[in-house]
Amino acid sequence: MYGTMNTATASLPSIHSDPSAWQQALYAFLAEKERRSGSLRTVEGYNRMLQHFFGRAGKTPDEVTSPDVLGWAHGIGLSGRRPASSTVGGRIACLSSFYRFLIRMQMVSSNPCDALERPKFVTAPARGLGPEDVRRLLAAIPDTVPGRRDRAIVLTLALTGRRRSEVINLKAGNIEFDGGRAAYTYRGKGGKTGRRELPHPAYEAIVATLADAGKTLPEMEPSESLWQAGARERGVTSSTFYGRFRRHLKAAGLAPSGVHVLRHTAAKLRRDAGESIETVSAFLDHSSLAVTTVYLRRLEGTEDAGWARVAEAIGV
Repeated sequence: MYGTMNTATASLPSIHSDPSAWQQALYAFLAEKERRSGSLRTVEGYNRMLQHFFGRAGKTPDEVTSPDVLGWAHGIGLSGRRPASSTVGGRIACLSSFYRFLIRMQMVSSNPCDALERPKFVTAPARGLGPEDVRRLLAAIPDTVPGRRDRAIVLTLALTGRRRSEVINLKAGNIEFDGGRAAYTYRGKGGKTGRRELPHPAYEAIVATLADAGKTLPEMEPSESLWQAGARERGVTSSTFYGRFRRHLKAAGLAPSGVHVLRHTAAKLRRDAGESIETVSAFLDHSSLAVTTVYLRRLEGTEDAGWARVAEAIGV
């Protein structure tokens, strides 16, 4: 993580007055973002956007104007396509966050993003897979060495409700035994740490994929990845698993989606099984019940229990 940020800050362009000061500011901003979010992917995304903006503007942060931001936010990016409203909003939010940090550090006095109107866009509804969808997905994963590894990751995600990075980063040292039951420790969003029971089907799948790699948990070093089978010793990467997950969804005849759909799935299945909102909130490590309520409301849809009686009354 820190090696990545060192490389990034070393390439921050067009710093005329004191390059080291701006580089250190960017490094500190990314370090703070990593501590707060707990997500390497988030930090890498912020870094890419900031590098692209300052490379295009050719200015130091204190020289940037609102028109500079407007042109970049709505401009064609690295993909060669016009940005969607969500992309425009994400660019402005990223740059604005960096400027709020610089203002706190007393390095600039104003935020050029404040004068911009944020685009309005509709958030895509959250989706969770139902029991039959999960069965189809698992059945579509091939019974091969990489396939059994992917199946173990999918089961761990769907049964624990953890985020992709939290599961991909699991090591042998994160698995413990307590009273005959397997447990796992994890580092979650915002640096939160936790310890939970590891559901038995996920544990069995992990043991199977480790056997494919010639490994057993008691003999492994604590720092060894659980996901070595069919991959490097450091384990499968998050991006590689994402691509394979998308192919498994297609093979199962399911709609394309990101890996986060399995966190939605875990929440939906537990709620459908009768667990309370309080229990699901604790399961997801949400900061408040209000967050969980909104989360579940989006997943549960808008079932209309009365339409059948109305249709019968009017003869349709």
